[in-house]
Amino acid sequence: MSEQFDYGTGRRKTAIARTRLYSGTGQITVNGRAYDEYFPRKTLQMIIKQPLVLTKMLDKIDVRVNVSGGGVAGQAEAVRHGISRALLTVDPELRPILKKAGFLTRDARMKERKKYGLRAARARFQYSKR
Repeated sequence: MSEQFDYGTGRRKTAIARTRLYSGTGQITVNGRAYDEYFPRKTLQMIIKQPLVLTKMLDKIDVRVNVSGGGVAGQAEAVRHGISRALLTVDPELRPILKKAGFLTRDARMKERKKYGLRAARARFQYSKR
């Protein structure tokens, strides 16, 4: 693996993925482990590979990711966002393809905070009139 890399940061909920793309054979490493070992569910593996499959770079690029925070699904989507952003630095011509698929848009949905006086973010305590 060469030392020259392209960088992209992906975020989803509270997960943050710092992604590096190297020219290589298609090896994906997440936190020092193989991606299929780190994400055992097939749906999460598919989410991670989506931008590489879409741009036909699955077997041309090695991916190294450091991801932290959140749960497994949020981490997988953060990795997808990071890979998509890093692919733009590799080839800016890929922007329309990735943009149309929605991989460059940061999913801003977060868990809403609990408010005081309430049972949860919006749920009230049960009200009894009599």
